[in-house]
Formats: sequence, structure tokens, C-alpha cells
Amino acid sequence: MNEDKKNIEQKLEKLSKLKSLSEIGGGIDKIAAQHKKNKLTAHERLNYLIDKNTFREIDALAHHHSNSFGLEKQVFLGDGVVTGYGEIATRKVMLFSQDFTVLGGSLAEQHGKKICKIMDMAMKIGVPVIGLNDSGGARVQEGVISLGAYADIFLRNTLASGVVPQISVIMGPCAGGAVYSPAITDFVIMVKDTSYMFVTGPKVVKTVTHENLTSEELGGAETHAIKSGVAHFVAENDIEALDIVKTLMNFIPQNNAEEPPFVPNNDPANRIDDSLNYIVPSNSNQPYDIRNIINSIADENFFFEVHKEYAQNIVVGFIRLGGRSVGVVANQPAILAGVLDINASKKAARFIRFCDAFNIPLLTFEDVPGFLPGSDQEWNGIITNGAKLLFAYSEATVPKVTVITRKAYGGAYDVMNSKHIRGDLNYAWPSAEIAVMGAKGAVEIIFKKEIDDAENPDEREQELINEYNDKFGNPYIAASYGYIDDVIEPKYTRPILIEAFNLLQNKVDKNPYKKHDNIPL
Repeated sequence: MNEDKKNIEQKLEKLSKLKSLSEIGGGIDKIAAQHKKNKLTAHERLNYLIDKNTFREIDALAHHHSNSFGLEKQVFLGDGVVTGYGEIATRKVMLFSQDFTVLGGSLAEQHGKKICKIMDMAMKIGVPVIGLNDSGGARVQEGVISLGAYADIFLRNTLASGVVPQISVIMGPCAGGAVYSPAITDFVIMVKDTSYMFVTGPKVVKTVTHENLTSEELGGAETHAIKSGVAHFVAENDIEALDIVKTLMNFIPQNNAEEPPFVPNNDPANRIDDSLNYIVPSNSNQPYDIRNIINSIADENFFFEVHKEYAQNIVVGFIRLGGRSVGVVANQPAILAGVLDINASKKAARFIRFCDAFNIPLLTFEDVPGFLPGSDQEWNGIITNGAKLLFAYSEATVPKVTVITRKAYGGAYDVMNSKHIRGDLNYAWPSAEIAVMGAKGAVEIIFKKEIDDAENPDEREQELINEYNDKFGNPYIAASYGYIDDVIEPKYTRPILIEAFNLLQNKVDKNPYKKHDNIPL
């Protein structure tokens, strides 16, 4: 019996040693180097992100079986990625966290299989996939096997899209083929100064195009947040990046068959804000910040903005109304007068499609003078890109509510969730101007000859502009046709919207049967 006990204890001791080895990754020295770069380790990141004592690791003892180029001397348990499941605010998630201390977090056969395993499980049980990316790229020593492992992940990203939420946190290098997995996911979070993404690095770029760029300039967090739009959020450090994940999870469901989490609060549903009556300037060309309206009507005045630095002429993000999660899309008069351009159209369309895929109602605040004119926009495809926004709104079947605060001109009126593309409830403030175009442009077209022949052309033009504004620069003609369901006093916007979304919570709207649509890409 004593011999049996000793044998069992030896086996348990071996297991304990192996688990301990897997937890230190590439070793104490490599961990110290990671900390020196102001980066947490793979395990530290998971421990912070996940509710205490809920993380269960999978494949901690997996490792590569390659003998090429001396790899047999570099065998590490876990093979450079920590995978498993846990809970965030008591809601289950599947996760992977790449370990840069092990072979630079490089991806190869076993590394890729581990990630694929948790993605397959996430699809089966209907929970989000969260990836913490920190990798030097493909493990060159394993050759095409590494490339195959990437493609295995890309396929699962694609199949999971619209089924379970996918969140990518870039917490170190992410280059070459590695960038395509995060690009397919729903949200990308980057960390200033320590993360970067690019298809080809600075050295290759310099050789091919003779541009001399740093990694930060080419593919750093701010570059992708401001210029490319690849990054939805930018964090100052690892902790802030993980906090963003926690906040985001608070607004989204675990899968496409669930409703978003309902979070009750003490903000009265009937709360009114008198300041909203005066927030839109009487001069229709004067800017104001649409965020002030969004914050005013949101539960506890909290707006979780997405893609904040990119295409700032449109604003998207999440709020709660009466405890219910709502996606907001709003023209921003403070930037380019809120005009729609290529980047704004793509940004809003992507957000709308995410909300529709995951049962999150949509609220639109509209103040748009039209689409941005110019050869640059036309030659770069404002037609097809603007159509993406139109397409996204038109196909969305979630509850859709619109509030026109001021301008709703031309085709942009149609595109911004008008009644004609299945807007469910469409409201306007008394300051709304719903017309084919602004008064000056309309008068110059309609009355060109009369103005030219007038004794005082400038004076006559202004008279005609005033006349046009009196007739068309209001919401009442649209309301007379039922294109606007009601003209509301601004201060009552919050209670009216809460009533609207409560009414629409069991709405059923269907699209025709199809294999898939063909959005104008």
C-alpha cells in the first residue's frame, strides 16, 4: 500500500512540476524582459481580464514535435499560447493569450491547433472568443505548416462571424499573415507604443517603396486608430486595454441567439433635459457636438464610443436606454459639418451590421448636409462606399429609431435610416430641415434666371432663400406624408426613445431567403 501511495505521489509531483513549467513560459529571464517593455505576460493578462478563480486552462501541456533547425532543443509546454475558458462579469468566454516569452509567441502547428480548439468550442456552446495577440508571426522553422495553421484560424474567424462576438486585443507585434485574423473579428483594441500591425514591415517597405518608417509610424496604435480605421480602440497600456474588453462585454450578447445583457439602473426613464431645447444653434451652419445629445439621453449619461479617432464626422458606440443596450449612429456637425464621406460610410456600416447580427437595437441621430463632393471622393468610390451604409441600414432587422435634429438633405436623408428603408419610428425636432438640399443651393438652381435679372441680385437671392426656408426648412412637410412619425420637443427625447424601444422589443422583421447577400464591397 505504501508503495502504491508513493507511486501516486510521484505522479502527482510530476504533474505539478509540468504545470509549473507551463506557467513560466519561456523562463524567468524572458518574463523580466516582457515586464521591462511595460507588458504583462500571457497569464497575467488572463488573470486580470477574467473573474477571479474562473479561468480553466486547456492544452497547458501541449508542445511542438518538430526537429527542424534545432527546435528539438527549444520545447516549451503550451507552445507559446495560453488557451482556455473563464467568465467576465459571470458570463462565459473562450480565450487565447499568446506568450511572447516562448519563441516570440510564434505561431505553428500546435499553437494554431490550440487556438482552433477553443474557437470550435465557442461556436458549439455560443460564447465570445477573445484573443490577446502578442506574436512575432509564423514560426519559420516549421515552414508551410505555420501558414496552414494561420489559414485554419482564418476559416474559423469567418465561420464564427455573426455567430459569436470576436474581440482581438493587440498587445505586441502582429505582422504578416497574423493581421488577417484580427481584421475579420468584430473589434480590434491596440496598445500605444507596444503594439503594431502591418502586412509588411518597415524593412520591406523601405526596400520596395523607399519609405523610411518606424514600426509605430507604419502600423502603430494611433496610425490604425486615426488613418486606417483598423483599430476600434486605443489603450495607454495592457490594463486599460483589458478594461475596454470588460466594458465592451457589458453591452453585447454571448451569441446571435441571445439578447444583449439588461442592466437596470437608477436613472429615471422619464428624466427630461431642458437644455436639449436650446442645443441646436439657430444658424443652421453653426456646429455643435452631437455627443452632448447622446450623453444627455443615455442612462447615467454614459456613452461608450467606438472608433472614436477615425472618420470623426460620424459617431458610433453603445449606450443604455432604460437598462437596454442600444447601438448609436450619429452625424457629427462639429466635424466637416457631419457630411458623409467614404470613411464615415464604412465606419457606420460596419457598426450597424455588428449590431444587427447580435440583436442590438439601433438609434440614429441625424444632422447631415449630404455626401462629401469632390474628385477624390468620386475616384475612390464614394458611390459604392456610401451604398454600404445604405445597404447596412436597409438589411438590418433589429429595432431602428431615428431622431432628426437638424439637416436631413438629399440622398443622405434616405440613407440615414429613413422611413423608406424600414426605419421603425422616425422622429424630428422642430429644428429639423428635411429637403432635397440646402436653401442656397436650391434657390440657385430654381431661380437662377430670376436672380440674374433682378435689380439687386444679392437681395433677391436672400429673399428667395428665406422663402425656401419658411416652406421647406422644417419637418412638417415630411410629417404630413408620414415620413416622420412625430415632431417632438427635444427635452422629452429620452423618455420618448425608451418608450419606443420598449414598444419595439418584440419586433419581427425578415429578409428574403438567400444564401448570403452581396454587399457592395
